[in-house]
Amino acid sequence: MNKGTPTDELATFVRVIDLGSFAAAAADRGLTASAVSKIVSRLEDRLGVRLIERTTRRLALTPEGETLLARGRDIVAAVAAAEAEVMAARGRPRGLVRVTTGTAFAKHRLVPLLPDFRALYPEIALDLAVADRRVDIIGEQIDVAIRTGPLGDSSLIARTLATSTRVVCAAPAYLARRGTPVMPADLAAHVCLRLTGYARLAEWPMRIDGRIVPLKVSGAITCDSADVLRDMVLAGLGIARLAAFMIEDDLAAGRLVPLLVEHHVPEPVPITALMPPGRQSLPRVRALVDFLAARLAVRD
Repeated sequence: MNKGTPTDELATFVRVIDLGSFAAAAADRGLTASAVSKIVSRLEDRLGVRLIERTTRRLALTPEGETLLARGRDIVAAVAAAEAEVMAARGRPRGLVRVTTGTAFAKHRLVPLLPDFRALYPEIALDLAVADRRVDIIGEQIDVAIRTGPLGDSSLIARTLATSTRVVCAAPAYLARRGTPVMPADLAAHVCLRLTGYARLAEWPMRIDGRIVPLKVSGAITCDSADVLRDMVLAGLGIARLAAFMIEDDLAAGRLVPLLVEHHVPEPVPITALMPPGRQSLPRVRALVDFLAARLAVRD
């Protein structure tokens, strides 16, 4: 794109807001901060309104800026999608797809599928960011974020890839040492390992007297990584409630034992692809999401 076109002015404005500063947007677009500032000023002059209130400490959108940003993201994404469609018409999907997901999903589901994906789409490059934290999808220019569990309200485009469940489990060594819980109330005498950062996961839903009751659990160890939590359960440190896709091989091999099967409410665990508006139309992004939806639906 020519850096002087109205579309590029709009794209520059969007990046300034998404990245939080003129300097960050300049580095992203290969320009100087003063050049980016001039582009935004030119856009403001052309529209006859102030879009950004500039202070020494931060940038703040005016009401007109808010309106333009809401529509501008869609416009910029639509242009990129149209260009990609034209390029794809000349051949197979190609280009870079930036993906982010948590450690557990990456290790137990995504990575095993990548050889087949690469064989099908050798001209698609992947930039995989594995992090057990919430990533700023817009600000970090992520194309696809794969999430497990319920989603909050968002302007992102969501597509369900598969559904798993949760399992309360422990290692045989732990059960031999501490005994096996038979009733939900027995968990009070056990070490329950919990994932931090997700308040809802501190309560395990159980059927008690015909009702589903969120049972609050506690223990001496918490962790911010679901996959490390699995390792701790395998090491015999306690009982955990984990997504079934993480531990299916451990259960089959007897390394872990499911507990309270008649009482625990496993709950569906949606596995979802989240995409900024417009990205779902890019052929390279669509190829990855379609592939994952087909393969994961078979397994989960």
